[in-house]
Amino acid sequence: MSYRVLDMTQSPRRDHFAYFSGLAYPYVGLTVNVDLTALLRRIKAERLPFFLTVCRCASRAANGVPELRQRILDGAVVEFDRCRTSHTVALEDGTFCYCTLEDDTLPLEAYLARGKLAQEEAKARRSIAEDPAEVLDKFFVSSLPWISYTALVQPVPMPADSHPRISWGKYFSQGDKVLLPVSALCHHALVDGVHLARFYQNLEAEIAEAAG
Repeated sequence: MSYRVLDMTQSPRRDHFAYFSGLAYPYVGLTVNVDLTALLRRIKAERLPFFLTVCRCASRAANGVPELRQRILDGAVVEFDRCRTSHTVALEDGTFCYCTLEDDTLPLEAYLARGKLAQEEAKARRSIAEDPAEVLDKFFVSSLPWISYTALVQPVPMPADSHPRISWGKYFSQGDKVLLPVSALCHHALVDGVHLARFYQNLEAEIAEAAG
């Protein structure tokens, strides 16, 4: 994936970047209940794979926010043209492996077909090892389909990395709606609350489009 280097000396966020880059825990995150009602009807009617369908929506939503495509590389800020996802895939022994997808611009049916194949290949590898040089352009994606939650604490490395982390829990009914708790955690040197809000707005739009 290609990227460009941003000149932070000319950025209106240069002071924010410097400040948050120096914090021990420089992350900002939210958990938001997203309306899944219409898309869930399609998923059930057409027997679509739930995780992959939501993953495509989340990936497209995140790619629609330039700040979520930015990473810190050797102290500089780079912005990727488009980012891939690295998501967890459950294994039969109760552990998980990682699977990379980069085709969120494909039509839904084509994306799901490639996603299923990629997951089977990942299960055969059974690995959580990733080359540090190959992960910079990724969103880290996971889910907790067994529980609905109001907040989520994500594990993060030391020193801090700048990968957005997106996760969702078990959907639940509230009145006539079905809601999905979706968490997003980002490096605050790159991402502010307004950018997280844009991600969730994009996610709502992507879910509506996928619902047909």
